[in-house]
Amino acid sequence: MKKMILILFVVLYCFSCEDVIEVDVPTDRPRLMVDALMKIDTTVNSSLYTARVKVGATNDFFSEIEPVQLEEITLTNLALGETIVLNEVQTGSGVYSQDTSIDFMTSGTLELQIEHSGQMYRATTTFVPTVPIESLEQGEGTLFSGDETEILVSFTDRANREDFYLFDFDFNEYLVTEDEFYPGQTFSFSYFYEEGLESGSTLEISILGVDEPFYNYMNQLIVQSGGDQGPFQTPAATVIGNVVNTSANLSESERRDNFALGYFAVCQTYSESITIE
Repeated sequence: MKKMILILFVVLYCFSCEDVIEVDVPTDRPRLMVDALMKIDTTVNSSLYTARVKVGATNDFFSEIEPVQLEEITLTNLALGETIVLNEVQTGSGVYSQDTSIDFMTSGTLELQIEHSGQMYRATTTFVPTVPIESLEQGEGTLFSGDETEILVSFTDRANREDFYLFDFDFNEYLVTEDEFYPGQTFSFSYFYEEGLESGSTLEISILGVDEPFYNYMNQLIVQSGGDQGPFQTPAATVIGNVVNTSANLSESERRDNFALGYFAVCQTYSESITIE
């Protein structure tokens, strides 16, 4: 009985000492969020490709990204003079897609146009090639805790061109690199999964070709988030992508202020799998 009374006293004392602390967090107007990262694997024996865009809206710092419905979303190949309309795959999903050809996606400048809540948004890009991953191996190295899992990656840069790369290490973990210090050479590096991985886990690791603006954009996101920031996650601070407000009913300053988040990019992609031992 004395132990029960003592426990009750401690609990009441702890609750009586609690102070309510109110923290002001950043707020912002609702913003359109656009995930238009299109990965094209040219090793697949098919002439078709499904263009896919995910859209949502976010405002408060801790808010979830909610799917939104658009008035219209189109993708135009300016060189070919062809336009496709993307349709929502399921009502309320915020995911829009349409089948097209590999040639449509890989030749000339592509223009994405979005109409949402009476405002127009536009982004342009071109297909960026890359090189295959030559080898994936599990290493034995660690960093600080000793529980990390090391993956060794090798690839050979293509000579006579400036290349930027984005690596997708699964689990929304990304890394960017450029060939400034290894042009035309084989480059090997280690990537560490901080929390370690269970034996038997299979990873799919991809290399994407990106241009310099998208390289800089992803680098900012990765630095802010410590390495686990995907292009459709709410960034810790505002990182402006290439989706521009072009609404004719707004002034230039209003268009600059009412920007969208996210990015439109079309990247050649090679993927390899590795099973953790």
